[in-house]
Amino acid sequence: MTDRLDDRKLTILNAVIRTYLETGEPVGSRTISKYSDLKLSSATIRNEMSDLEEMGFLIQPHTSAGRIPSDKAYRFYVDSLVKEKTEQVTAMNSLMIAKTNRMEEILKQVVRMLANNTNYTTMISAPSVKRNKIKFIQLSKLTDRQLLDVVVIDGNIVKNHIIDLDEDITDETVLKLNLLLNTRLNGLTLADINLGLISNIKEEAGSHGNIVNDVLDTVADVIRAETDENMQIYTSGANNIFKYPELADSQSAARLISTLEDKSGLADLVKLSENEGPGTGIQVYIGEESPVESMKDCSVVTATYELGDGLQGTIGIIGPKRMDYERVMSSLNVFKQSLSDAFKHPDDNNEEQGG
Repeated sequence: MTDRLDDRKLTILNAVIRTYLETGEPVGSRTISKYSDLKLSSATIRNEMSDLEEMGFLIQPHTSAGRIPSDKAYRFYVDSLVKEKTEQVTAMNSLMIAKTNRMEEILKQVVRMLANNTNYTTMISAPSVKRNKIKFIQLSKLTDRQLLDVVVIDGNIVKNHIIDLDEDITDETVLKLNLLLNTRLNGLTLADINLGLISNIKEEAGSHGNIVNDVLDTVADVIRAETDENMQIYTSGANNIFKYPELADSQSAARLISTLEDKSGLADLVKLSENEGPGTGIQVYIGEESPVESMKDCSVVTATYELGDGLQGTIGIIGPKRMDYERVMSSLNVFKQSLSDAFKHPDDNNEEQGG
């Protein structure tokens, strides 16, 4: 008998392998007859399984037991997976290399492919600038106990804020604070402003350290507001929630689907993930660790991708706590790298070749 597998035998073999991987028990024809892709009788499946045994793909450990995959079956399954993943990555790269002005279409394709690949719910945020630099800070005296704080960041985005003081302030002090703040903060991003820098600036400001705090709060507000206003998030695979009994409860599922549709909770997840920074790799939030209330019964795995020039976005996978973490993290790494590579600035490639 030839080793060539027709579509029916291939489907049955895959069903046996997947069922055995999940249960660790020999698989019978009655179990396979319930497989969602099959509409065959148990007798027909028994005959096909018998053929697969003759072909060396299945083993019957005991006369009355079901069958288990052979080493030959595992090799066939693994080779098929490798081929499938290679084709997915090739398709992904072809898709990415398309014109970058089709970014929205590409991201929607990516999130759909990821949902199909993992059988979980997926999300992706469109890339946005996360490295807005401070261009200018201006403190102006309104009264002896009030200052107008004006912060300008890249793109000439401006934020005004009134600072109330506990004591009078002189014009000379305002001038010194303007000089200090602009000297130390101009050209920095929010990520560049660490606790050590803040401590040094406050020390130089002396008794007016609280003004430094207010200015930094304004800087953070304007950058976050700009990010939130422009954030686009795409989702896919919401119906995959119902594949897992622990998430399919009507109330839990309704809350989760509402979050996916509303997007505001997802925005909090994106901000938390991106604050961790792309250099830290993949972030995993299990149950109560999730920043989103409706996801407290889930596990959420996210990764930040970078497209150069400060552009960053987040890819995320939402599933049950018993999700296949290894597979999920592997998929995220592939998709994250594909995005980053496909949209890398040409100058980056030249630098790598030259360096």
